[in-house]
Amino acid sequence: MRSAAIPAAGAEDEVQSAWLPMIVIALGQVLMSFNVASLPVAIGGMVDSFGVPPTTVATGIVMYSLAVAGLVMLGAKLCQRFGAQPVFRGVVLIFGLAMVLMTFSPNATVMIASQGLAGMAGAALVPSLVALIANNYRGRQQATALGALGSARAGAGVAAFLIGGVLGTFIGWRPAFGILIALSAIVFVLSFRLRRDEGRPDVQIDLVGVVLAAAAIILISFGFNNLNRWGLGLARPGAPFDLLGLSPAPVMIVLGIVLGQAFLMWTHRRQAAGKTPLLALEVIDSPKERAAVYAMFTIVALEAALNFTVPLYIQIVQGRTPLDTAIAMMPFNLSVFFAALLIVRLYDRLPPRQIGRLAFAMSAVALVWLAMVVRNDWSTFPVLVGLVLFGIGQGSLVTLLFNVLVTASPKELAGDVGSLRGTTNNLAAAVGTAVAGALVVGLLSAGVMRSLVDNPIIPVELKEEVDLDNVNFVSNDRLLEVMRQTSATPEQVEEAVRINTEARLRALKIGLLIMAGFALLALIPAGQLPDYRPGEIPPQPKRQDS
Repeated sequence: MRSAAIPAAGAEDEVQSAWLPMIVIALGQVLMSFNVASLPVAIGGMVDSFGVPPTTVATGIVMYSLAVAGLVMLGAKLCQRFGAQPVFRGVVLIFGLAMVLMTFSPNATVMIASQGLAGMAGAALVPSLVALIANNYRGRQQATALGALGSARAGAGVAAFLIGGVLGTFIGWRPAFGILIALSAIVFVLSFRLRRDEGRPDVQIDLVGVVLAAAAIILISFGFNNLNRWGLGLARPGAPFDLLGLSPAPVMIVLGIVLGQAFLMWTHRRQAAGKTPLLALEVIDSPKERAAVYAMFTIVALEAALNFTVPLYIQIVQGRTPLDTAIAMMPFNLSVFFAALLIVRLYDRLPPRQIGRLAFAMSAVALVWLAMVVRNDWSTFPVLVGLVLFGIGQGSLVTLLFNVLVTASPKELAGDVGSLRGTTNNLAAAVGTAVAGALVVGLLSAGVMRSLVDNPIIPVELKEEVDLDNVNFVSNDRLLEVMRQTSATPEQVEEAVRINTEARLRALKIGLLIMAGFALLALIPAGQLPDYRPGEIPPQPKRQDS
C-alpha cells in the first residue's frame, strides 16, 4: 500500500507541474491586458474625478504604452541575464505597487505616473512570459501554453470591459484597478511554483542602445501626444517652451526619428564588432520583415485610435455610463478574439500577402461605413456591423503579421522577434491614442470656430466670455452649465448647444474617414508581405502581446 502511494503522489505532482505554471503565466498576461483595457472604460470617471479633459486621461494610456515600447528590449536582456523567473517575480511586485498608486491616485499626475511605472514593469513582463513557457513546457504542451497566452490577453480585454463597465457605473472607476492589486499578490505567491532558471551572466546589456531606443520612442510618443496642446507648427500658448516660435511637439517627433536611426546605426556597429546587440537586426533586414512591421504598426495604431475615440464619444459626448461603453465595444472585442483564433484556418488556402490586403481593405471599408452611419447612438445595428467588420480585420492582421515575422527569422532569434513585436505594438498604441486625441479635438476646435464666424446669434461679446482657446469634447449638459455663467440669452444658449452637437459629430466622422485613409495606405506594405504557398505559415502563432 505504501509503495503504491508514492507513485500516486508523484503523479499528482506531475499533473500540477503541467497546469499550474500555465495558470501563473496566463495570470501575468491578464495583469497587463486588464489594466490596458480598463483605461478607456474609465475615461468618464477619471474626467469627473480629476477635473481634466479627456486628452489628459489619454496621456495615461500613452505613458503605459511608451514605457513598455521603450524598455521591452531591455526587459528581454534582463530576463536572459538574471533568469525569467526572478525577473517575473520582481516586476509583478512593481506592477502591484503601480496599481496601488492607480487605485488611490488623488490627481491626474499620480495616475499618469502610476501607468508609467506599470509600463516599466510590463516591459519586463512581456518577454518573461514567453521565456517562462519555454522553461516549463516542451513540445505540444509548449504550443498549448502559447495559445493560452494569446487567449488570456483577449479574454482579459473582454473581462475588463465588462467588469470595468459594471463597477464604473454603480461604484466608480477605482475598484477595477483595485482588483489588480489582489491579483498581483496572488500571482507573486504562485510564482514560487515556477521552475527557476539561473540566467546567463555572460549576456551583455547594451546601455547605449537602451538609451537611444528609449529616448527615440519617448520623444516620438510625447511629440504626437502634445501636437494639439502645443501646436502642429507654431507654438501655442499651452506649449512649455518654443524653438524660434516653433512648437516643441513636431521637433520632438523629428528628433525621435533621428535617434531611432542612430540606434540602428549603433546596433549595426555593435554587431559588426561581435558584441551582443540590444536587438538582432536580422529580424528586420529583409523587405518582407519590414513590411510586416509597418503593417503591424498601422493596424495596432488604428485599433488604439478606435478604442480611444469610441469611449470618448459615448461617455463624454453622450454622457452615458461605463457599462454602456462596455456593451457598445463588446461586439468589436469579441470579433477580434474569434478572428485571431480562426484566421489560421485560411493559412492553408491563401498566402499572407492576399490575407493582409483583404484584411486592410476590410478595415478601411468598416471605418468608412462607421463614418457614414454613426449618429448619436453607438448601439444602432449599422454601427455594430461596422465595429464587427473592423474587429475581424484587426484580429486577423495581428495574428498573421506575427506569424510572418516568426517564419522569416531563425528560431534562435525568436526572443528578438518578440521584443520587436512588443516595441512595435506599444509604440503604435501610444501614437494611435495620441493622434486620435489630437485629431478629433483639432477637428472639433476648427468646426466650432468655423460655425462661430459671422454667426448672427452669437455676438462678439459672448465669444470673449467663453474660452475658445481650449475647445474640447464636453457633453451638452456641461456646456449648459458653462453658458449659464455667461450673459447668454436662452436663444444664444440653444445656438451654442447646436453648434457643439454638430461640430462633435462632424469631427468624429472626419476622424473615422482619415483613419480609413491610413488603412488604405497600409495596402502598400501589405503588398510586400511574403507570397508563401498555402500551408507554409506555422499553424500555431506564438503570441506575445502586452
